[in-house]
Amino acid sequence: MKTRTIFGILAAILFLFLLGTAFWGYGLKTEKETLISEKDTLSKELGAIEMLKLELEEEVDSLSNAYSSLAEENESLQESLASEKARVRRRDQRIKSISNALAKEQTDSGTELNDLRSQLQGLLASKAALESSIYSLRSENDSLRNLTVGLTKNLGKAREDNLALANLNRSMEGELDRLTLANFKASAFNVEFLKKNNKKVTSKSRRARRVKVSFDLTSVPQEYQGVRPVYLVIADEKATPIKLKEPIQAQVVVNGQTQSIMAAEAKEVNVQKSQRISFTHELDEKLSSGYYRISVYTDIGLLGASNFRLR
Repeated sequence: MKTRTIFGILAAILFLFLLGTAFWGYGLKTEKETLISEKDTLSKELGAIEMLKLELEEEVDSLSNAYSSLAEENESLQESLASEKARVRRRDQRIKSISNALAKEQTDSGTELNDLRSQLQGLLASKAALESSIYSLRSENDSLRNLTVGLTKNLGKAREDNLALANLNRSMEGELDRLTLANFKASAFNVEFLKKNNKKVTSKSRRARRVKVSFDLTSVPQEYQGVRPVYLVIADEKATPIKLKEPIQAQVVVNGQTQSIMAAEAKEVNVQKSQRISFTHELDEKLSSGYYRISVYTDIGLLGASNFRLR
């Protein structure tokens, strides 16, 4: 009786042990399946990160090609791009480190998974910062492109203006050769427009308040020397004199023909063999932007002229 009771107790204990072992094995299986599932999830996330890496590398390469055409104007932008590439390389190294870690068996799954999640969050934050930086670089590049377009347009306009002024000068030179005396003419013209109440030179029509003109008379023959009137005429590109409150009307002889002029300034000059003559004229009204011609006459002809442009 006692032996049967002992066997019954042992059988019960063995049954409970087997039942506990079964529950323990089932728990291990469930934990293992959970770990495998989390590992698969991380593998998928890693694959997505790899795809993201390739896309970002393509974007960075595209930006590098775009910046090469603006290298001289965009040195600081290139440095920023190089910095971002370095950040991409550092990110690649971190991704490689994660890949190596996943390739090994995980003995302490919970700790390693938490570490991987932490690194993944860091990578996502790095990705967001990188995308923000790339957006900023693109904005700066667009601004530089707009600036380049504006400079190109300004350069084209300046070339057109220079060509127009050169054509005007060629036309004037031919006219001067025809109208001026062979050995009694002005040279070395200097024309300056000054701002109001100061001596600063300007080329802007809205700021010009005074014009200073000077020129040379050299190797003047004896028969032309002596006291003579000298007139300063300012006209636009259509040869129309500028508006004057008190214009000076005068008669001069050009190539044997009497001609009426409307001068802005006039003075009696004791003409010598060589000398420099200057005029200063206060403008009565603001001039419009465009081309103008300053001509200098004496009683027996046209001494010379000079073209200029106000913006």
